[in-house]
Amino acid sequence: MKRITGNVIKRKLSTSTILNNSIKNVTVLGGGSMGSGIAQITAQAGQNTILVDISPDCLKNSEKTIQSSLTRVAKKLYKTDETSGKKFIDESLSRIKYSTNLQQAAEQTDLIIEAVTENLRLKRDLFKRLDKSAPSKTLFASNTSSFSIEEIASATDRKDRFGGLHFFNPVPVMKLLEIIRTRETTEETYQIMLNFGRSLGKTCITCKDSPGFIMNRLNVPYVAEAMRMLERGDATAEDIDTAMKLGAGYPMGPLEAVDYGGLDTCAFVLEGWHAKFPENKLFKPPAVLLRLVEEGKLGRKTGEGFYKYAKC
Repeated sequence: MKRITGNVIKRKLSTSTILNNSIKNVTVLGGGSMGSGIAQITAQAGQNTILVDISPDCLKNSEKTIQSSLTRVAKKLYKTDETSGKKFIDESLSRIKYSTNLQQAAEQTDLIIEAVTENLRLKRDLFKRLDKSAPSKTLFASNTSSFSIEEIASATDRKDRFGGLHFFNPVPVMKLLEIIRTRETTEETYQIMLNFGRSLGKTCITCKDSPGFIMNRLNVPYVAEAMRMLERGDATAEDIDTAMKLGAGYPMGPLEAVDYGGLDTCAFVLEGWHAKFPENKLFKPPAVLLRLVEEGKLGRKTGEGFYKYAKC
């Protein structure tokens, strides 16, 4: 019992140190659009950032994407002040490093944010490995939109220092950040993540560890119902989207939105929820969604989903 108490005290001291000094070093796992966006905004906010991916080509694309996005942000912030805009871009880029070495990237970091493919086994394996190599002070966070944070955290011995940081795409534009608390996330860990989110300029909301958290728990069934309306022939895709844009004030209709985010991602989320909660009819994947995914029509990224798109 003394040994356990000593470890708990050590952990509390470690997280208190980060709370007092704020997050200064961040490691982001996954060089896709989400990971790149998270890396960009952490660098913009002044944190030293390492973006990690197993693919060098993916990291090269991430670097180009981040530079292009920072240029757009600079034009918006500084307008005709080119000197200040260039300084902003150069300073932000100087804080980002790119790496294919997971263990090395975790050696000197305060916070690790995972934004890899929605694969539970992959996420758990990553954190299990990092739990052994990352400093004891390091907090872990997942950007998952479909899995339980507790399920991911259970692969580690730092469940008290584990939470969810659910960003939204495109990360540099979207203001919302959902902070997920598990039953074991300590108050100190939560406060650190809350302060970190606010330092990025995000509006932070809190949710306990439940399917889809807040936004996706409401949004995914809404999108699925739009698909069912289309299946039944109640209305065309265009009219369904127009109704929600002009009648409800949404910036994008539900079918346009799922094309943007990827039909495969939507199907993956619904299938996972349906398997876990078969009694909830809202989680049953619509047949039209499964058919389009099977045909490889995944939305904008493939040139066709519920709509067709001109190829670049």
